[in-house]
Amino acid sequence: MIKAKTEKQRKTFNKVGIILVVMMIFCFLGSFEVYGQTSLPIPRIGLNIEEAENPQQVATSIQILFLLTILSIAPSILIMMTAFTRIIIVLSFIRNAIATQQTPPTQVLIGLALFLTFFVMAPIASDINQNAVQPYLAEEISDVEALEAAMEPLREFMFRQTREKDLALFIEVSNSEAPENLDDIATSTLIPAFIISELKTAFQLGFVLFLPFIVIDMVVASTLMSMGMMMLPPAMISLPFKLLLFVMVDGWNVIIRSIITGFK
Repeated sequence: MIKAKTEKQRKTFNKVGIILVVMMIFCFLGSFEVYGQTSLPIPRIGLNIEEAENPQQVATSIQILFLLTILSIAPSILIMMTAFTRIIIVLSFIRNAIATQQTPPTQVLIGLALFLTFFVMAPIASDINQNAVQPYLAEEISDVEALEAAMEPLREFMFRQTREKDLALFIEVSNSEAPENLDDIATSTLIPAFIISELKTAFQLGFVLFLPFIVIDMVVASTLMSMGMMMLPPAMISLPFKLLLFVMVDGWNVIIRSIITGFK
């Protein structure tokens, strides 16, 4: 009798539990539906390709594609066709010469190189804006003429920094005829010649920067060996002397002046 009563109570508790679970599910779904109805609408963004109604729309679409192409290669233009390459390499060399590990941080060196590049290229950017961008926006010249006008000051800048030997290399490799003047040299030939010339110049500056710090390392290492301090790292002792030398000669001022004045 007691066993049957216990079994009956257990079944009753199970039914009550099932009813409570069902009620909780309905309450949850109901609140979710309410919250879903009061939420903000999510905008939908679509891209449609439709038939052009006139040639003007076709020309506008081509201009947009051309602009997107220019923006996609803008970082390469900034790095390879300006003063950025030489500046960032020289700054990296000076950090390695002092052996300060990650001081200044890479982000600081890149930011400094960018602003120095803007400073060096400011006259060229002003020339491009005056002779290419503004006339194009005023619809005085076509997009092809604007591109040619924008490339002229850039080509002049690259020609001033490029060695004749590097130009001759790419002219020979491309099997092109010997140019009679600079206008006959293609931009596709000028750009790689300019890049390797900048790399060579940057490495030459880096070699000159390394010399005084190598002398300090050699003096410190010889002194420690003569004193019998074989286990003491020479770099630990030479680092304060390198920093002292760099501060005494106002190193950043000298280096930045040398970099900027090095551009013809």
